Amino acid sequence: MKKYKIRYTPEAVRDMDAVWDAVYESSKEPDAADRYVNDFIDEIEKKKKFPLSGIPLVYRGLFTSFYSVNFKKYKAFYRIHDSYTEVIRIIMKKRDYMKILFGESES
Repeated sequence: MKKYKIRYTPEAVRDMDAVWDAVYESSKEPDAADRYVNDFIDEIEKKKKFPLSGIPLVYRGLFTSFYSVNFKKYKAFYRIHDSYTEVIRIIMKKRDYMKILFGESES
């Protein structure tokens, strides 16, 4: 069984830092923010063995080449390459992630 490496784009790293900041801001507990981010990373890491087990992102009936992992209030969007899985962005579920990913609104 092929095991994919997980890579993060610079944007995804910044997004995860923002997740940590948001959890810290609401909890005032650095340990809680660390635990939240580590648990989120653990969910993403599960895609090493089964990258196709993510949620395919479909727009107007077409597969966009993105998959996602849901974790509490957030979604991690990734693409599968030959030897690795690349996490592109981490976005709060309630945001317009289609616009963020593709630069245009869904309408």
